[in-house]
Amino acid sequence: MSEETFARLVSLACHDLRTPLATVGGFAKTLVRSGELDERQGRFVQIMDEASGQMAEMLDLLSLAARIQADRYEPTLAPADTLELATTDDERVTAAGDGTSVETDGDIAARSLRALAIAAVRHGAVEHVGWTVAGRTLTLAPLVPAAAPVVTGAEPKDLGALVAGMALARLGVTVAVEGETLVVAF
Repeated sequence: MSEETFARLVSLACHDLRTPLATVGGFAKTLVRSGELDERQGRFVQIMDEASGQMAEMLDLLSLAARIQADRYEPTLAPADTLELATTDDERVTAAGDGTSVETDGDIAARSLRALAIAAVRHGAVEHVGWTVAGRTLTLAPLVPAAAPVVTGAEPKDLGALVAGMALARLGVTVAVEGETLVVAF
């Protein structure tokens, strides 16, 4: 099977998995809203709902990776501020500095930066990391040496980081490790 055929197979599988996943998530939300569950049952259904959301995010990542691999991803370029791209609602990740406007696919770039930061937290066994933004250059610290190969994709242990690397490369963004920091240049 060629790489392009395999990438199309993965895209098709991601598409086809969305319907049953949406059904599970929809019924979980309906059960939570019904108010007919006791506290324990409500907690279990809430866990199911959160898990279906996480699965949907993973399908989105896998679908994006397949589109990039098959050269079928066309970025939607628009002006975006680099500080805003690095800012996330995840309390483990901070962003500070002075951003500048760049032409990029803002949604994909922001999701990619978040994925790199979360991989640095998860695989670096640290509680939080921070982006420092200086115009078109963003640095993430701390990047624990053991986490660096996972964050850069050299060790394929984190789906988010792997797809982030693919997406940022497709957007013409460079990612490099310098000491205990990750440097991302738009």
